[in-house]
Amino acid sequence: MLALLVPSDARRWDCLSLGEVMLRLDPGEGRTHTTRQFQVWEGGGEYNVARGLRRCFGLRTAIATALAENQVGRLVEDCILQGGVDTSLLRWVPYDGVGRVVRNGLNFTERGFGVRAAAGCSDRGHTAISQVKRGEFAWESIFGTEHGSRWFHTGGIFAALSESTAQVAADAMDAARKHGTPVSYDLNYRDSLWKSIGGKAKAQDVNRELVRKVDLLLGNEEDFTAMLGVKIKGVSEDFAELPIKAYEEMLREVAAAYPNLRLIASTLRTAHSASRNGWGAIALYEDKIVHVPQTDIDILDRVGGGDSFASGLIYGLLTNKSVEWAVRCGVAHGALAMTTPGDTSMATLTEVERAMKGGSARIAR
Repeated sequence: MLALLVPSDARRWDCLSLGEVMLRLDPGEGRTHTTRQFQVWEGGGEYNVARGLRRCFGLRTAIATALAENQVGRLVEDCILQGGVDTSLLRWVPYDGVGRVVRNGLNFTERGFGVRAAAGCSDRGHTAISQVKRGEFAWESIFGTEHGSRWFHTGGIFAALSESTAQVAADAMDAARKHGTPVSYDLNYRDSLWKSIGGKAKAQDVNRELVRKVDLLLGNEEDFTAMLGVKIKGVSEDFAELPIKAYEEMLREVAAAYPNLRLIASTLRTAHSASRNGWGAIALYEDKIVHVPQTDIDILDRVGGGDSFASGLIYGLLTNKSVEWAVRCGVAHGALAMTTPGDTSMATLTEVERAMKGGSARIAR
């Protein structure tokens, strides 16, 4: 594996993400099917990384996405603006009045508690960004001297939205690589997105091609098998045990199959209950394993933990820290993000650094 090089020259953004941003409706401590009120957040696997890099780590980030031009779309935009993410690449698509042609995505998500697992119900058919076509984003201008980004992030959720989104992701990756911008890709397998369009076989066809254009590949305990067909030995269906030796072998197998990869990282999560998880990470860089052992953490809202791991890891790489530091930063940021509601991080850099040092949760006042 070759070293991962991050451009040091001045560019408009530190990180640009490509993906869908949905409106998340959260019943809080209740259930989606019985609640009478929801709290709303914005969220999306690729977007959450850009927002974490902006709000927690203070970097300049942008989101390339599309929304239907109506009040719901404007609410999503308002949430994005509150997060500080640049919306200059947001495409507004005319709304037909009822959503027959184009609409904005909704994501109903229960946090879970104890023996009751977290659960999601997405309502995202015919969304604006799922209909994006090749040529609708000017990638050459976006990654070229007119703008430029030091990093580009997208993932398997965006690639699953339609045939055209995978093509758009490929074009964006090609333009980024042409201009020396590292590409990160989170496999982020979602059964609900793939099951009606060919299932895991289709997911593997799409992702095996996209991963050949990637520098940093991210996943979790399920993604590498579902999205690339690389099996992890000795792992049960419920991932109750995560044998580290098997993970090392899996990462090396992925590296051998995709020699373009510079860094491969996987979170390590064991769900003892919805409220308490084992949490850690493992990575392969320059043929060496970096392992942050699992520790048990308390969970308020698990959604977005992996995205916050990704943003912490990318922050370390963008600020020229060691890969070991970057992986530990990702683990700490992901753990903190899961202590607050919503998809996105509410942590501060000071809190992340304290968690990395093993700081206590004693009140600070």
